[in-house]
Parts: sequence; structure tokens; C-alpha cells
Amino acid sequence: MPQKNKNWVPLLGLARRAGKVVSGEDTVLRMIRDQKAKAVIISLDASARTKKTVGNKCSYYQVPLLQVPDRVQLGQAIGQPARVLAAVTDAGFAGGLIERLGPSIRG
Repeated sequence: MPQKNKNWVPLLGLARRAGKVVSGEDTVLRMIRDQKAKAVIISLDASARTKKTVGNKCSYYQVPLLQVPDRVQLGQAIGQPARVLAAVTDAGFAGGLIERLGPSIRG
């Protein structure tokens, strides 16, 4: 899925500084199960297993799943090393990311 524009990077960084972003597979999956994740962001270069696991969870719990080009860009957006997966726990930031990254592929 191609991204609409790059305005998602500063918005995700702002959400991270506000403490509304978590990263890492275990943490993100826990947030989805606890229904605290308002949107999940996955990089296109994630493994097939990760895509399937996260996709199934997002679909079951009806959490929007958004895609970004690569793990390095996702990590830089949240001030971390390369990250494959991140979850936004605030509905306002999640809505802004959905507008900028396009429709969800699951959830």
C-alpha cells in the first residue's frame, strides 16, 4: 500500500513525545488484546509471521492496521532504532495517522 504523504512522521514523533506510542511485538500485541491500541503501524519489510500475527489480532479486535515503507523510517519517526511495529494509544493521534497514511488494511 503506498503512503499518501510523509506528514505522518512528525505526527508519530509528537505522539511518541506525548507518551502515546509503544513499540515491540510483545508490547503491541498486549495493547491490542487490552484494547488500548487505537491504531497499529507495521513496516512493509516485517516478516510474514509478524504480519500474519499482528494482522489477525488487529482484525479480531478491530484495530486499524497501517503500513509504512520500512523499519528504519518507523524507528526514526519515534526516536528509536529500526522498529517493525508500533501502536498508538490515543484516538486523536490515531485518527491523524489514518488520514495521513490512508485506509487501514485490517481492523
